[in-house]
Amino acid sequence: MTPAAARQIARLMEREGHQGLRIGVKKGGCAGMEYTMEYVDEVDPHDEVVEQDGARVMIAPMAQMFLFGTEIDYEVSLLESGFRFRNPNVTESCGCGESIKFANMDSEDS
Repeated sequence: MTPAAARQIARLMEREGHQGLRIGVKKGGCAGMEYTMEYVDEVDPHDEVVEQDGARVMIAPMAQMFLFGTEIDYEVSLLESGFRFRNPNVTESCGCGESIKFANMDSEDS
């Protein structure tokens, strides 16, 4: 997590009263997979928990191998703000930036 992402996640946790933010991946989008983010009120014992500067992120078990080495950032621009993923495991992404493909996806589907 970058410091900006940690600050934003900590703010969301405090404001909403949640235990953290769970990040995962699911099938969908034009490139094959999409990131998911949801508030968490209870930590799943199978989640990988990352804590930094008051922020807590849980990585869903199915997503752990896809997200290994990923940096989460929070960017603010004139037109939009949101979380950005810098994931070394992504081999392709679509033009909208919301959909991704991983190198080992084809072997996972078979």
